[in-house]
Amino acid sequence: MSPALTEPITLAGRTAPSRVIFGPHVTNLGDGRSFSDRHVAYYARRAQGGCGIVVTETASVHPSDHPYERAPLAEYCGDGYRRIVEACRPHGTLVLAGLGHRGLQGSSAWTRAPLWAPSRVPDPVTRELPAEATERGIAELVESFARAAVVAAEAGLDGVELDAGPTSLLRQFLSGLTNRRDDAYGTERLRLLREAIAAVRARIGSDHIVALRLSCNENAPWAGITPDIAAGYVRAIASSVDLLTVVRGGLFSPESYRPDAHVPAGFNDDLCRRIRDEISGSVPIALQGSIVDAGHAQRALSDGACDLVEMTRAQIADPDLVVAVRRGRRPRPCVRCNQACLVDDFHNPIVGCIANPEAGDETRNSPGSVDSARDVLVVGAGPAGLETARVAATRGHRVVLVEADERVGGTIAAVSRGGRPDFAALVDWLEQQCLESGVDIRTGTEVSAADIESALAAGTEVVQATGGLPRPPFFPVTEPERYATAAEVLSGIRPPASRMVVWDPTGGPVASAVVDRLVERGAEVHYATGDPVAGSRLAPTGDLVAFDVRMQRAGVARHLGCRVGSVDADGVVLVDRVSGESRPVADAVLVDCAPPLPAEVSEWPGSRSIGDQVAPRTVREAVREGYQVATAL
Repeated sequence: MSPALTEPITLAGRTAPSRVIFGPHVTNLGDGRSFSDRHVAYYARRAQGGCGIVVTETASVHPSDHPYERAPLAEYCGDGYRRIVEACRPHGTLVLAGLGHRGLQGSSAWTRAPLWAPSRVPDPVTRELPAEATERGIAELVESFARAAVVAAEAGLDGVELDAGPTSLLRQFLSGLTNRRDDAYGTERLRLLREAIAAVRARIGSDHIVALRLSCNENAPWAGITPDIAAGYVRAIASSVDLLTVVRGGLFSPESYRPDAHVPAGFNDDLCRRIRDEISGSVPIALQGSIVDAGHAQRALSDGACDLVEMTRAQIADPDLVVAVRRGRRPRPCVRCNQACLVDDFHNPIVGCIANPEAGDETRNSPGSVDSARDVLVVGAGPAGLETARVAATRGHRVVLVEADERVGGTIAAVSRGGRPDFAALVDWLEQQCLESGVDIRTGTEVSAADIESALAAGTEVVQATGGLPRPPFFPVTEPERYATAAEVLSGIRPPASRMVVWDPTGGPVASAVVDRLVERGAEVHYATGDPVAGSRLAPTGDLVAFDVRMQRAGVARHLGCRVGSVDADGVVLVDRVSGESRPVADAVLVDCAPPLPAEVSEWPGSRSIGDQVAPRTVREAVREGYQVATAL
């Protein structure tokens, strides 16, 4: 009989209460280079929700590695580790310290010193040329892994996980892309990893877990790690580790480690099964790869692809995921948008989730029940209105949610119909939570100013979340039939013409959704933007390169550094922003992806306005505003 996702599993004599892992990821919750109170609350919340194993944010094992400003440094983490264990232990969750070094894929911005690498191969992102690690430096690196493991063990952690994943120095030594040495560390690329594992094991003993995160496919078959090469590595080191997490990605494809929803979930299932078969199940194998659905995770266990499942983004979205599965409840869905949880950039944003406004902010107490229930009228059932109604009703208020459209969801419902079905799951969940909490949802209903004034006069709290207004174009449109908005195209109101120009003034995800939608419908698509790069704001989500690749493969014509001159009977005229040269696209229809305008809101005492009605908002901002308003009622 195959194990259940919620069943315990024992590793190195230590038993995890479930087979669900909360994997290591950048949070920017740190206090300098140490773990903070916010870290403690963040991990404890997932432990409370039934997580089996928490792997903490990967700490640099050596001061030469400072990949981002608040990156933990293991030698400073003892007290933080201790507090994390104390907070997670009451729930039975095992805690492992993520340990690593980013090597040439790190940053010299804070150390102002050369990056370490197996060979002088630059990172394709930064182009910085690293220094080649000396044998003395390698010996120091091995010792630093051992010392870091001791810090974790002495703090009471259950073990460590060594990072040989997509951005790690250990993987760089394993790969022909980055290891071109002619010494023993080049002729035997596995040598450094062997030595690091052995040194760690020697210091913390067999009663602590030694886990390994290993990239088993760099997606660069000309010289990188392939599944065949990885299989050989795994056979060689399997007996020395207690847990192996199979991942993919490398120097030229780090974004493939945590892609967004354009990549089907479970992309690593077959790779993980292959690796598990190579070692005949002698070492527990963890599956990683956009596993956000509990049913998918259970199928992977049942099919023999793995022994545990890493569900990191899913638990950022719903920290109670395991408890929900045990109780037969539907967890809050992760839509795999990467818009709030992928935070490894120079802006140092705090980890979060578009659907879960408490993520990354667990030191604040969740809103409790109210002492005195009130009547609440929420006007508009987009994400801001749905979240307002959900939280207010959960707290005990009597809530009526009114929507002019025939269904709830607002803009994200339209986007879902336009090729992003994951957003539909979030709308469905919010609606179901509202219904279960007793919200009176009234669709196809207009609310007038007189209705609002009457409600306020009766003492009802009113929250206006009716969304924005269509933005008039900034260019002349003499042929209205050749002009459409993104909402019209995504919702299906405007069927695609044979030739379409997608105008992207913000470089955001809306235009990419429109392009994908039109390509699927067989239109000839032209993408136009004033930016020098297509989809410039997609970089933080990890979809920048993938979007350009999709356009290239689909034959989408790209017009960069331009503006829209006019839309007329002949088609669309684009104008180069520097030279002023016209670039006509004959017989085309333009799709305007500009954000909406805020609505003109009447200011009534006791009424609150949120979401696009105030200013163009992302889903994350809309949900957060709804949450904040509801907790303040």
